[in-house]
Amino acid sequence: MYPIMVKIDFGNALVARGTLKPVLLTLIINWAVKPFTMFGIAAFFLGVLFKGFLPGAEILKDGTEVELYRSYISGAILLGIAPCTAMVLVWGFLAKGNQGLTLIMVALNSLLMVGFYGLLGKWLLGVNQMPVPWKALLLSISIYVALPLVAGYFSRKWILKTKGQSWFDEKFLLYLNPVSILALLATLVILFSLKSETILMYPLTIFWIAIPLALQTLLIFFITYFAAKILGFRYENAAPSAMIGASNHFEVAIATAVMLFGLGSGAALATVVGVLIEVPLMLMLVSYCRRTSHWFAS
Repeated sequence: MYPIMVKIDFGNALVARGTLKPVLLTLIINWAVKPFTMFGIAAFFLGVLFKGFLPGAEILKDGTEVELYRSYISGAILLGIAPCTAMVLVWGFLAKGNQGLTLIMVALNSLLMVGFYGLLGKWLLGVNQMPVPWKALLLSISIYVALPLVAGYFSRKWILKTKGQSWFDEKFLLYLNPVSILALLATLVILFSLKSETILMYPLTIFWIAIPLALQTLLIFFITYFAAKILGFRYENAAPSAMIGASNHFEVAIATAVMLFGLGSGAALATVVGVLIEVPLMLMLVSYCRRTSHWFAS
């Protein structure tokens, strides 16, 4: 998480002139719409439509036995309440969007996650009838959001002051960038190895989980994209607004699922499926944005 946070220039959050409407739209989608559509879609598909195709139950790390479909829904919830603050910089760049707006939203969402992630998580996980260890949830937010955010802010400020922007970009980030990728890949390998028995016994499990996650991504993208069109946004602001809403901060979601329910839990597996489908889906949506850029005012 630290390599992600240290890249954020929080000063950009103070210069939102000319981007107020896109910022407000993105915040509404991220925090007032997306968590609830994710819960609704996941509950319908995994808790009703596909329930009969999913394994029966699992034992969480605290010894609680829960129906496995609820664990998968919980993983989807943890994805839905974590707006993207990392890869969206890549998606915005590829879509030729306003990177200034993207940076503003990355900074704001990072700050808002400290407060909203725990509140929304406890509420929606409780609605899903999952045991929510409140202290563990707070500890997870502190470790995986607040601590790297504070460390990233102050270390970035100190490095820029003592070494300068060029050294930060060309030296520091050069060696730091692979850390998040390697850590994420290691986590994926471990999670899939721990769930290998379930996957082999129920080979379509990944597919059933992927369907609601993919539908959620597409739904939020098109809601935001067409809302931006109706509100008269320029393409440069419409594209990143839709990208930020559609993508998830899967690093936080995976870490929180592991912290709350265990490394081998269904919730952790669902967050990993979110990683696997996000990259191809977002690349497809980037292509869609570029093909439809002429819809918007220049």
